[in-house]
Amino acid sequence: MRSVLINVFLFIVLLGGEPAGLNAEQLRDTFQKVKRSVVVIRTTEKTVAPYPLQGILSLPGLASGVLISDDGKVLTAAHAVQVVDRVAVEFADGQRVTARVVSTAVYADVALLQLDSVPLGLTAARLGDSDKIEVGDEVFVVGAPYGLSPTLTVGHVSGRVSPKISLASASASEFFQTDAAINGGNSGGPMFNMQGEVIGIVGSILSRSGGFEGIGFAATAKMARLLLLERKPFWSGMEGILVQNDIAGVLNLPQPAGFLVQRVAEGSPASRLGIKAGALRVSIQGRELLLGGDIILSVNGIGILEDNTSLDMICESISKLKPGERIVTKVLRAGQVIELSTMITPQVITAVPRANPILERDSE
Repeated sequence: MRSVLINVFLFIVLLGGEPAGLNAEQLRDTFQKVKRSVVVIRTTEKTVAPYPLQGILSLPGLASGVLISDDGKVLTAAHAVQVVDRVAVEFADGQRVTARVVSTAVYADVALLQLDSVPLGLTAARLGDSDKIEVGDEVFVVGAPYGLSPTLTVGHVSGRVSPKISLASASASEFFQTDAAINGGNSGGPMFNMQGEVIGIVGSILSRSGGFEGIGFAATAKMARLLLLERKPFWSGMEGILVQNDIAGVLNLPQPAGFLVQRVAEGSPASRLGIKAGALRVSIQGRELLLGGDIILSVNGIGILEDNTSLDMICESISKLKPGERIVTKVLRAGQVIELSTMITPQVITAVPRANPILERDSE
């Protein structure tokens, strides 16, 4: 019997397998090395109270992130920080520091934060080469689901997904699909390969129940690097939706489509420009909207179109501007078309996330 077990063990090794205990030991050691780089993102955001309540509520938010540099750069999910008023980053040892949003790419759901101060003794994670990851590779996710940090879940890369997005700047967009468990609070957390390198940033799940059902997505590290680290940063601090067809008619747009502003973060470029957010919560065609905010009609003379192709042109137009040149944004406000003029400064970056074509307000 003993000889049979030995032969089976040798057969597994010859096939390239290894005992489960060795895999567990490798994962345990790798987790110990990377867990100090994983952070909890705590945010505060003002929003319109849901019916039947009235007024503005200040809501706390929870997400995850990963420290990627010794000078305090943190990657997280764009949807977690795009329109927040305040951000704090909490480390595994309990230290908490404030941070600011530097750049977001809404269509890719990735964002870059900068710590206001960098605590001593931090360990930054290393960005890996996500191009080398194949379907079937084992990965693990570390984050703070429901505030439980640090939590590890293990799974595999189930697929690679390239969404159909018209923006030229998003042509390289790619996401990993994974069966590693992802729940509320995991958004923005790192997906690691088994060597402890960050190869993805957790974004969203597909679910009918609202909980994890085995299909989660993470933006690839390559995409995060290209959009946030290798181009000039940009954050509008604004969130909204494209309105067209019947809804555009109901809102009395003077053109077929526009960008209806929903929320604006305090102190953001959009806020300093004077962009107004929605203030009245309504339901139109089964979709909940905030009305009363500005509707962006054009940027630099390029009108918002129904098929999103204008966003490519807006992006290209702004990317060619130099410090001292201006951006002119037309908005529909309270039934009147007005212009908001913006000057490019050396600190403002000439990249435009999806449907967020607002930069910085002129000094008064």
